Amino acid sequence: MPGISKAEAPSWPIIFTKAPTSVVGHGGGIVYPTGVTDQVDYEGELGVVIGRGGVAIDASDAMDHVFGYTCVNDVTARDVQKRHQQWYLGKSFDGFCPMGPWIVPKDALPEGFDPKRGLPIGTTVNGVRRQRGKTSDMMFDIPHLIATASRCMTLSVGDVIATGTPAGVGAGMSPKGWLKVGDACEVTVWGVGTLRNVVVERS
Repeated sequence: MPGISKAEAPSWPIIFTKAPTSVVGHGGGIVYPTGVTDQVDYEGELGVVIGRGGVAIDASDAMDHVFGYTCVNDVTARDVQKRHQQWYLGKSFDGFCPMGPWIVPKDALPEGFDPKRGLPIGTTVNGVRRQRGKTSDMMFDIPHLIATASRCMTLSVGDVIATGTPAGVGAGMSPKGWLKVGDACEVTVWGVGTLRNVVVERS
C-alpha cells in the first residue's frame, strides 16, 4: 500500500486477486493497454509461494505452508483502478503481474537473509532507482497475510501472495512517474533475485 504509514494501516490487510492472464515471467512483456489507460504504475513486491495448501491456517503455523519466495511486480493502471472503485480490473491487464526470475526455497535463502528481519527490496525504471525498502517494513507480516487470506478462501499449492510495496511508486512522484512503452522495470529482492520486464505495445 504505497504512501501509507504503519500508523495509518487498516486493521485488516486489503486482499485482492489478479487475473491468471496477467501473469508473465522474467523477460516477458508488460503489455501497455493504449486507449484504456495512461497511468501504468509499478509496485515491486516480495512474492510468497505456497507449498502446502490449507484453510483457516493459524498464524503460528503459517510459515509451515510456505515453499519459498520470488519477486513480483504488481503493475497497476491507476486511473482504471480509481474509475472502477475496486482493485481487480486495474491490476489484471495482460502482463500486469510479472513474477520471477525463479523461486528460492525458504530454506535456501542466503545466511542472514530472513523476511522477518528484513530483506532489502528495490525497483528501478531504466536503471534509475524508484523504490527502496525492506520486507520488515511491511504493514502485515507473512504469517498474518496467510492467516487472513486462508480464513476467507482455501490456499492451494502454487498460490503466490504478493506482500505489498514500499514507497516510491510512480503515482507518488511529482511529476508522475508512469511507465511508458519501452521502459525497462527491474524488481530486486536481495537474496531472491532480480525480475526484469519491458513495457511493450499491445499487438
